[in-house]
Amino acid sequence: MRLAGSDILNASLLIVDDQESNVRLLEQMLSDVGYACVTSTMNPHEVCALHRKNHYDLILLDLQMPGMDGFQVMEGLKTNATDGYLPVLVITAQPGHKLRALQAGAKDFVSKPFDLVEIKTRIHNMLEVRLLYKKLENYSKVLEQTVQERTAELRESEARYRCLTELASDWYWEQDENGAFTRVSGPVLEMLGIRVESLAGGTSGILADGWNEKQRKELQATIAARQPFLDFIFSRVNDDGSLQTFRVSGEPMFNRSSRFIGYRGIGVEQIESK
Repeated sequence: MRLAGSDILNASLLIVDDQESNVRLLEQMLSDVGYACVTSTMNPHEVCALHRKNHYDLILLDLQMPGMDGFQVMEGLKTNATDGYLPVLVITAQPGHKLRALQAGAKDFVSKPFDLVEIKTRIHNMLEVRLLYKKLENYSKVLEQTVQERTAELRESEARYRCLTELASDWYWEQDENGAFTRVSGPVLEMLGIRVESLAGGTSGILADGWNEKQRKELQATIAARQPFLDFIFSRVNDDGSLQTFRVSGEPMFNRSSRFIGYRGIGVEQIESK
């Protein structure tokens, strides 16, 4: 994740200093570098309201001001912060205040009298970190929203598919590569009279008696060849002599490695019209 130089130069900055000469010096320096969105105030009481309105990317904050010092301003800004990040670069002539300022939440400091090269570098570095932080935060929000939208779409799609399956068939079924049922929707086991878990059956008496042997072998061959089948007619003669007919459709399933993992399909019982 990278920033363009224009991103940094278009960042919003607020200068807070009770000395007009310091404000003018910083404004001129920032203007010479190319910063386009620089605001200033000599009234520390305005800072919280200004930041709440404008969400500055960086606040250059003098610590020694009458009426309300920089430490009090930072305490007020903490109640303002919506993202947990206090974008403050403190300005101080007191070496002993540097550690206290960092402990109060400032992200960096510069000393008076100004070293213009140092302050330019610190401002640039702080803005780079700040803007990357915001970019990452926005990306995370977009990603989270995308995941929520895709999840909702998937759930809706599953609901539609389930509804369509219920309307179009008596049952939905899935089998693994060994022919064992892994998912069944509807009374398929009872309707087919299956005693153990396979649709086409094998050599061990899988289906109840009465199934059409020719049809069963044909279906077995189709499944063994990993071929799909559509509207395959499957019938049996019940103990009372009645004929029961089913129409079954299925397709093979493969994983991402193209390995066969089973079949899935739908089926309906054919009801003879009178």
